[in-house]
Amino acid sequence: MLVVQKFGGSSVADTDRIKRVAQRIIETRNAGNDVVVVVSAMGDTTDDLIALARQVTDDPPPREMDMLLSTGEQVSIALVAMALIAAGCPAVSLTGAQAGIYTNGIYAKARIVRVEATRVKQALREGKVVVVAGFQGVDGAQEINTLGRGGSDTTAVALAAALRADLCEIYTDVEGVFTADPRVVPDARQLTEISFDEMLELASLGAVVLHPRAVELGKLYNVPLVVRSSFNNKPGTLIREVSDVEKPAVVSGIAHDSNVAKIGLFDVLDQPGIAATIFSALAAEHIDVDMIVQGAMRDGRNDIAFTVKRNDLRKALDVIATIKDKVGAKGYTFDEDLAKVSIVGAGMVSHPGVAAKMFDALARAGINIEMISTSEIKVSCIIRAERVADAVRVLHAAFNLSQNG
Repeated sequence: MLVVQKFGGSSVADTDRIKRVAQRIIETRNAGNDVVVVVSAMGDTTDDLIALARQVTDDPPPREMDMLLSTGEQVSIALVAMALIAAGCPAVSLTGAQAGIYTNGIYAKARIVRVEATRVKQALREGKVVVVAGFQGVDGAQEINTLGRGGSDTTAVALAAALRADLCEIYTDVEGVFTADPRVVPDARQLTEISFDEMLELASLGAVVLHPRAVELGKLYNVPLVVRSSFNNKPGTLIREVSDVEKPAVVSGIAHDSNVAKIGLFDVLDQPGIAATIFSALAAEHIDVDMIVQGAMRDGRNDIAFTVKRNDLRKALDVIATIKDKVGAKGYTFDEDLAKVSIVGAGMVSHPGVAAKMFDALARAGINIEMISTSEIKVSCIIRAERVADAVRVLHAAFNLSQNG
């Protein structure tokens, strides 16, 4: 078998943990597997590098930030490879560029566009464990791009897909995927397995166990994923394609996201092309928009509200200020004291009344809903930020998620 293993920053936070990771890798190799390893920067290294840049300038150039932040993973891969070699295991470390990971040229949140893993395959043929830097790649001009927070997950799954790996194991500081954040809901239950679709929704809605792009790639290339703890040998949670006949749970989990801000435009002209103008301008600045709500038309005008990540709010407001007159808006407002809570479950599509049960549970707890978004397998609500923990606990109890499915 070919196994890709990814170890997060907490798993390689110090040299003792790096040595333990090396032993786990060696165990996997001794079981007869070829192994490719993807690692993140050690512990809080990325945060420390960001702080260092801020000491130099309040406005660091994006290119130089990517140059700086990519060094964190370079330290990790060298140390992991050294630990493997010291333990008698042949190994080689490769940066994202050396591993053939090519990106689309967007600094700080690039996407992987292709993987040319020739050098990785050659090292495997030579009997080596290949240790690859996560979170990074290069564009066509050989400029270093980072993939954003959680990008090492994406690196691991992209490599697994390119190499046609049999399994991709994501090692982290949690034991798997839970029905809710155990820090918020102490009796949250670990899931044995979950579908790609459900995991993609949970990851997109705030569950930080996996990067959404990693789940997308896993589903697209049908790479089975396992989320496991690097601190014990428990089996973790398997993420795979699930058929309709397997009758997934109505609600599998609760996700929440406190990185939410809302912008509202008043009295926008109700005519073709207005929405395109607004959201194309935001997209041009690489601002991800989540929920969009358009109010009822009156006198040829309506209101449009949408949500963005709180850390994109200032940039989004600059865009809105620029195009406000172009779309005929009489004004705009914003609110950053918000959060999103969501229920996710592949079984929701065949069980009417799930959304109503969610709304009723929140109402009984005195939690007001400001915006709603739905899909076949999720319902999301925007609420006040100070009530988000209450909302998660209320919904977890309402759908009996502490009980085995």
